[in-house]
Amino acid sequence: MISLIANTIAFISSLVKRVQVQRFLAVVLVGFLFLTTNVDSGVNNKGLDKKIDEIAHDRDSVRPKTTREWYQEGRETENSPGERLERIGKESAKAFEEFGSGYVEGAKQTANQAKEAAKDVIP
Repeated sequence: MISLIANTIAFISSLVKRVQVQRFLAVVLVGFLFLTTNVDSGVNNKGLDKKIDEIAHDRDSVRPKTTREWYQEGRETENSPGERLERIGKESAKAFEEFGSGYVEGAKQTANQAKEAAKDVIP
């Protein structure tokens, strides 16, 4: 009986040691992959800023899209709060209009997808 308990303890001990070694090797492998993988973060992409600017201004909108444009507009209307409020109102209305059109398009697409799914389920 004592030898059975001793063998069981030895087996469990060796199993725990193997699991710890496997975990250690897994951590080392993941660390090696992180350190040796070359990730291009877009620093070398010369045309990236132009592409982002085009994407930001893809809609025909008069409202500012970038931080630079917001600051420029703020400097232009710095001494006239009435004009600033008027611009903010117009830009907010335009933003809600653009958001609403996107919402309507999304709702239509969802409805069409639901109709197609219903056709597949109900013959």
